[in-house]
Amino acid sequence: MPPIDENGRQVGIRINPSILAADFVNMQSELARIATADFVHVDVMDNHFVPNLTFGRQMVERIQATSPVPLDVHLMITNPDRWAPEYAELGAASVTFHLEAAKEPVALARRLREIGARAGVAVKPATPVDGLFDLLDDFDQILVMTVEPGFGGQSFMPETMPKLRRLADEARRRGSSVWLQVDGGIGESTIAQAAEAGADTFVAGSAVFGASDPANAITGLRASARSHAH
Repeated sequence: MPPIDENGRQVGIRINPSILAADFVNMQSELARIATADFVHVDVMDNHFVPNLTFGRQMVERIQATSPVPLDVHLMITNPDRWAPEYAELGAASVTFHLEAAKEPVALARRLREIGARAGVAVKPATPVDGLFDLLDDFDQILVMTVEPGFGGQSFMPETMPKLRRLADEARRRGSSVWLQVDGGIGESTIAQAAEAGADTFVAGSAVFGASDPANAITGLRASARSHAH
């Protein structure tokens, strides 16, 4: 039996449903449906860094006020050096910005930690991770995108798995406690591939919110990830 924390959740495996797949009109009830999740994944898109627009600071503040689980904010925006700290100041548990968009990623991560959030950095499918090897201690989470960022409902890209595996191997070699997150096309079958490659934190959209019983879907995803854990 895997270890269980004080909230009854398995230690070491995290399921973060993405509200990109939720019914925005009924956000409060949608959040209540995922009360057994570890975090809620909140995608902030600016229609500039990615070709889509979601919501900004005001909406995230409302989600923060009503969510039964902590917020895992993923900023797909330009100039995160300027804007990311504001999301940490809202009380988000974790704030992830894109390596491709940040001018000073290490300085930004330190600022997020100072405010009290976990600091995450994300990389697009084509972005190499080797440059992050010496920076593992500067981040609490590294997000390897398994689709091109910008839209929900895309198919999982298995060609991103060798990159994730190299990152996981390097983190283990260095004794790093960094969380390795995947986002994009994660469901019952693909979560197994990602877990085998070393991921421990999984963003799932329609696999959770599209299920008739989201709590049961979360339990199933956790079990699949646990049984294939690296």
